[in-house]
Amino acid sequence: MTAKFSSGLLVLIATLAFPALAGAAEDAAVAEIVRKSNRAAYYAGKDGRSEVAMTIVDSQGRTTSRNFAILRLDVEDGGKQKFYVYFHKPADVRNTVFMAWKNVGKDDDRWLYLPALDLVKRIAASDKRSSFVGSNFFYEDVSGRGVEEDDHSLAETTDKHFVLKNVPKRPGDVEFSHYLLWVDRVTYLPMKAEYHDKNGKKYRLVEALEVKEIQGHPTVTRARVDDLNSNGHTISEFIDVRYDLGLDESIFSERYLRRPPREWLK
Repeated sequence: MTAKFSSGLLVLIATLAFPALAGAAEDAAVAEIVRKSNRAAYYAGKDGRSEVAMTIVDSQGRTTSRNFAILRLDVEDGGKQKFYVYFHKPADVRNTVFMAWKNVGKDDDRWLYLPALDLVKRIAASDKRSSFVGSNFFYEDVSGRGVEEDDHSLAETTDKHFVLKNVPKRPGDVEFSHYLLWVDRVTYLPMKAEYHDKNGKKYRLVEALEVKEIQGHPTVTRARVDDLNSNGHTISEFIDVRYDLGLDESIFSERYLRRPPREWLK
């Protein structure tokens, strides 16, 4: 018996004799894919900024635009983060600010500043999967869904992607039964997500349309969300993306909701 055959036979015996051990190894592999995917999508550099040009298209083909800047700061590598979103135009949303503190193991903190009313509004955890300023993106899409909120399994491996099935641990808190996530096997960027409702019907699709390398980080520079029920969609283009700017954490506070840090928003 050759050494190669012996090694393969030992793996087969271990799998048959110790299925729990094999399952644990698979769980660890899936957890590593999830960890790398989350970091690739949301933790490039220690901080970052981008201008975003958003186009919202309804079922009749009518368009609405949104232009805003996003600032991001990593408080903990792979953990807590803070996001600041400032709207430039159109006029009806100008100076509006959305801020999120992404937590681990508990609900995120979110605020919305409405300048016309000079009102700071807390966004309830139950609203995180509602429309982000009238688009097909959700508030949760901006900062990302916490990886600890779902059970993850490997549904398929293709030549280009790991396909993960993600099932919410608290199904009553969300509108989907599960979603499938296509993760690039080289960059670990999430490239596509398909959401299925409680009846198993696919109703929402999120796709990365364009990826560029910026300061050594593979970065999604164009993304699209489709609402398959309403036939509306939203496209976001990420412009002038920069990382490792040295952002001060004080920017991400209620004080700056009314006093935007304009030096970082130009």
